[in-house]
Amino acid sequence: MWGFLMFAGAAWLAIAWAVMRLEPTDIAAVAGPIILFGAVCELVRALAGTRTWWLNAILAALFTATGVVLLTSSDSSYTTPASLIGWYLMVRGAVDVAVGVLTRGSDRIWSLLVTVGVLEMALGFFSASPYSRTTDLVLVVLGALGALRAVADLVTALRLREVAATRKDVLELPPERAAGVTGYTAGLTDFEGAPHRSRARHRARTGPPTVIAGEATTTGETFHEQVVRTTADLDAMLAQAGVGGPRVDTTTVPKDLPPVPDTPEGVEGMPAGRAGDADRSGRG
Repeated sequence: MWGFLMFAGAAWLAIAWAVMRLEPTDIAAVAGPIILFGAVCELVRALAGTRTWWLNAILAALFTATGVVLLTSSDSSYTTPASLIGWYLMVRGAVDVAVGVLTRGSDRIWSLLVTVGVLEMALGFFSASPYSRTTDLVLVVLGALGALRAVADLVTALRLREVAATRKDVLELPPERAAGVTGYTAGLTDFEGAPHRSRARHRARTGPPTVIAGEATTTGETFHEQVVRTTADLDAMLAQAGVGGPRVDTTTVPKDLPPVPDTPEGVEGMPAGRAGDADRSGRG
């Protein structure tokens, strides 16, 4: 979808530039295809299966009818073309404002969409007003229409591309976690597929083995609970066997400490350095 929106944005830019360079004798012959191109864009959005596909389908039908009326109109003045262009701009702008407000909590470009919608509505009011009755003003309105739609489609395309790349990264697990999920899934499949089997029992254990039937043991133990319990038992056995390595005793007393005298006479008979060490060790 983002690729088509990128193409549509570039096409709208080309339309905005081309319209400003033309001097058409019949303004309806220029405005009609532009409105029909907007209808095609809405139809593609509806076929893409977005959440607002029904709204895009309605807009496609309305804009198609507007473009057909423009092309088949026999009015030689600028009243009808300018009014229909204003109708297109006001409808398109109102929809942009509504969609932008509704997505303000989930999409950070909602403010840009609302701004574009407000500008389109203002441009539509101007086009439908009595002030837009010359060729130059109608061409300026069409050029502004192309520029606004180009900005909206290009920004939306880049945003959709960014969201698609982010979701792809989120779904990718680290290698060690992917291996763990694969092993857990395989074990769960074997667990659910075995109708009756006995739980493996360590030879140091006593008592009858627990019989597993279906998805739980006779004691109501599920596969996940069995995995957790087995992992805890294995950790306990490894700790008892000393596989984790001996613990370092940080309270070992150094062997070169002098003996602590029991009487004051013993302290007086020791050298000065030894006496100070003994006094400090006695206080400690």
